[in-house]
Amino acid sequence: MRFITTAAIALSAASPLSAQTASLSEISAHLRGITTMTANFTQTDRNGKSVTGTLSLKQPGRIRFEYQKGVPLLVVGDGNWLTMIDYSVRQVSRWPVGGSPLSVLINPSKDIGRFAHIVPAAAPGIVMIEARDPKHPEFGTISIAFARGGGPAGLSLQGWTVLDAQNGQSIVRLSNQRYGGAISDRTFRWDDPRPKGPGK
Repeated sequence: MRFITTAAIALSAASPLSAQTASLSEISAHLRGITTMTANFTQTDRNGKSVTGTLSLKQPGRIRFEYQKGVPLLVVGDGNWLTMIDYSVRQVSRWPVGGSPLSVLINPSKDIGRFAHIVPAAAPGIVMIEARDPKHPEFGTISIAFARGGGPAGLSLQGWTVLDAQNGQSIVRLSNQRYGGAISDRTFRWDDPRPKGPGK
């Protein structure tokens, strides 16, 4: 299961506000202003299948996607690596945070003006940016949606759409966002399901 998504259409009529614009500096201020965030999420894959779960984010660089009961997946970012654990097959996959579209969200020190721009939003009250690393097209393109109000710098993260290099796509939509609460560092630990060798 990838963090890949269809275009920002379905990222919500989450707000009844009239259409507004924002600058990249406002977006950067919002991302840098997130010390912690928790939210519920719904992830929809290219086939229209959806799963839900809870998201925990703690800057700098830590993120956890805890999937609904019955989905044996866990995704954890520790600031350097993004790790996906599939407990059903005892498999662990890792890749550098910088090699993931999610680095836009969990590395707020990045100058997003170098690889992101404002794009038209399909829903009223939503501000959209699109980010892509031109040096690494294999990382894909991420479109991130924000709504006015409710969070740092007057914006609230609503979700994102990621399109990978093979045109695979999926939507992550957030709800019940809560900013600034206490999140233990233990949240970003995980149990390794891989068999341990002799003497380990």
